[in-house]
Amino acid sequence: MALGSQPLDILGDRQSGQDVRTQNITACQSVSNIVKTSLGPVGLDKMLVDDIGDVTITNDGATILKMLDVEHPAAKVLVELAELQDREVGDGTTSVVIVAAELLKRANDLVKNKIHPTSVISGYRLAMREACKYIEEKLAIKVDKLGKDSLVNCAKTSMSSKLLSGDSDFFANLVVDAVQAVKMTNARGEIKYPIKGINILKAHGKSAKESYLLKGYALNTGRAAQGMPMKVSPARIACLDFNLQKTKMQLGVQVLVTDPRELEKIRQREADMTKERIEKILKAGANVVLTTKGIDDMALKYFVEAGAIAVRRVRKEDLRHVAKATGATAVSTFADMEGEETFDSSFLGSADEVVEERIADDDVILIKGTKTSSAVSVILRGANDFMLDEMDRALHDALCIVKRTLESNSVVAGGGAVEAALSVYLEYLATTLGSREQLAIAEFAESLLIIPKVLAVNAAKDATDLVAKLRAYHHTAQTKADKKHLSSMGLDLINGTVRNNLEAGVIEPAMSKVKILQFATEAAITILRIDDMIKLAKDESQDGQD
Repeated sequence: MALGSQPLDILGDRQSGQDVRTQNITACQSVSNIVKTSLGPVGLDKMLVDDIGDVTITNDGATILKMLDVEHPAAKVLVELAELQDREVGDGTTSVVIVAAELLKRANDLVKNKIHPTSVISGYRLAMREACKYIEEKLAIKVDKLGKDSLVNCAKTSMSSKLLSGDSDFFANLVVDAVQAVKMTNARGEIKYPIKGINILKAHGKSAKESYLLKGYALNTGRAAQGMPMKVSPARIACLDFNLQKTKMQLGVQVLVTDPRELEKIRQREADMTKERIEKILKAGANVVLTTKGIDDMALKYFVEAGAIAVRRVRKEDLRHVAKATGATAVSTFADMEGEETFDSSFLGSADEVVEERIADDDVILIKGTKTSSAVSVILRGANDFMLDEMDRALHDALCIVKRTLESNSVVAGGGAVEAALSVYLEYLATTLGSREQLAIAEFAESLLIIPKVLAVNAAKDATDLVAKLRAYHHTAQTKADKKHLSSMGLDLINGTVRNNLEAGVIEPAMSKVKILQFATEAAITILRIDDMIKLAKDESQDGQD
């Protein structure tokens, strides 16, 4: 009996070779087709309803894929790919999935034509390296030349496909101001823009245009009691991570009381312990107390008497940001090394003032003039929850893009310009190679054109015509020395023409494009390497014994 025809000794079925590859690639194609229509300034939104009926309406590639329950293992790679892009760059999640799926599709055609996957993989790798080099050397433009406008334009380009595109002028400026407000220099002297320091609060009502930027960190909760002052300044802030409630015995601790009069003493002591704790905090000089847990009504009266603001049930991450911004230390227990309970005034953070204001129907606590890093909050207004959520996602993407632009300092033209330029360049590069990678690089070059094609199709324009014009421009730019400026020609999707996107202000950080190429190629290679899939069947006999 020939070796190849032996039945598997494991419980399960095995597929190998071309079947698996085709199956994987079909799965990736279908994922890509879902997000395809949401790319670009005229992309459409998706409405996702999950198993309990929650509705999400979004245009953000990473969000769409996260919400989809993807079964197929190869398609899961694409979902992780979008999340990676979201973490690393913050925007371009849709593009990265589309490019990866297209690379796979073309690689599959090559493999069907008897080119070994390994050759395709090394060709793709080479193409990716050359492409990234070309972006950095030839296409990227330093931001210093362009000034603040370029940041606003980057933000506008990022928002162009989102809900906010109508008011993108207004929001782009808001985003740029917010990012520049949190500028800080770290220990190594690098200038960083921690986006985490920008708190986004969503409040119903009014129109999107009435969103605004607040200097200071806003907490989405009010004071714990009405008797507290509305405002304290200067503020000394204590950040706590435990209950300020009557101390109760731990579970499982039994107290045997022989004398019923002792009971009252125990109760009294329980109450006093909380009082002592609060007095320690107030003695250290705190006049604002934030805690992630609860505060007892009995405990509140001590704060009211002291004229301090206490806030309970603050979100953990809010507490961390406040602690970071004010220079406070988040305290999770009073116990010190000796087992005594102490609270040192060095744990307190400082801010110019802490006030409670009403925004829409909610009370919010604003911490203004924080000591170490400046914190800002964006208050979003909008008609309903879905809109606010989507505005939040769009702003997150735009904030990340502005941060990347500031930190990496180089931008490229958007609207398919980079992809078209790379496609022309790589196609030429492929013809100069005499090795078997030539075909793979040529296919890589073709795959990149998927971005301008999809952009044009979504805009209901003639894709074939536009992409042909676009390639002609880039070919001229790369062959004639005096036509270098044509390398930033991209699509104008509103009018259906080709224009210079640098002048039109459609720009993206160069880093975003480089990462898209790197991640998409890596994901494509990962899936392309698979040629065997073994699915194990569930072992039924185990269940009885468990």
